[in-house]
Amino acid sequence: MNDHALHRRELQPPGWPQPRGYANGIMASGSLVVTGGVVGWDEAGVFAEGFVPQVRQALLNIRAILAEAGAGAEHLVRLTWYVTDMAAYRGSLREIGAAYREVFGRNFPAMALMQVVSLVEPAAMVEIEATAVVPGTP
Repeated sequence: MNDHALHRRELQPPGWPQPRGYANGIMASGSLVVTGGVVGWDEAGVFAEGFVPQVRQALLNIRAILAEAGAGAEHLVRLTWYVTDMAAYRGSLREIGAAYREVFGRNFPAMALMQVVSLVEPAAMVEIEATAVVPGTP
């Protein structure tokens, strides 16, 4: 059994449909890593152009924050997505999925998604909060 399997387990109640691109729940043990709301801008504070490019950049930014804690995509247990345009999200599922797999592979944590009226950064179209659990102690 690898280290990943020892500290993280997907929770799939019997008889429930298998989720696609997310988990119903995750059980994990270790050190908690929590990000703030991460938006799709680069190191200079310049936003990517368009909905999917902002999603990709936000995911890259989360990956960079996780790396600071010695964590990776395999340690993610939850993502909470806030989008300003649900139609843009639904209309871009294939592209979002490709960007997600490019950045995080096939590691699918529990996720929630909601549309909001606006985000703190006026140019932001998406904001994502991440929670990860890293084996061991800080």
